[in-house]
Amino acid sequence: MNKAPEFARPFRLDGIGGEPRAVHIEADEAERAALAARFGLVSIDALEADATIRREGERVWAEGRIRARAVQSCVATGDPIRARIDEPFSLRFDPEGGAAAEDELELEESDLDLLTYEGGTIDLGEAVAQGFALALDPFPRVADADARLRAAGVASEEEAEAQRRETSPFAALKSLKED
Repeated sequence: MNKAPEFARPFRLDGIGGEPRAVHIEADEAERAALAARFGLVSIDALEADATIRREGERVWAEGRIRARAVQSCVATGDPIRARIDEPFSLRFDPEGGAAAEDELELEESDLDLLTYEGGTIDLGEAVAQGFALALDPFPRVADADARLRAAGVASEEEAEAQRRETSPFAALKSLKED
């Protein structure tokens, strides 16, 4: 059983014409709280997108901009870190199992994202939610994280690697050989 997306903004294909149509979507407080829980964030203070959607047969194109404000946790200290997202997006929605996979397109991978849909409806809200999550820093760190970790006695990656080399069985063998 599939759970309904937290930020569903369905658009029926029969309501999307060939001419570009401007749309604005915005997550309400409950949707933002549910998305924050889903993505492991402290909070999402704002999430919205402006897009232009158009249809070509069974294919739908959506281009626009995602804007959001969120609070993440520092991976090293757990401190809150404010994040601001203002990213363009370009999406193509194809029917699930459609002939789109057979099409040969010469697009750069970064030019657009391909999503599939079932039935006669695309979900722009879920696509925006996914784009938002991908735009976040996957390893946010406060500016003084390294200094605070050192003060707590946590070695840096370089120090830990040097210590591993010094205490490895191969280092012990090398010292015996040198004697």
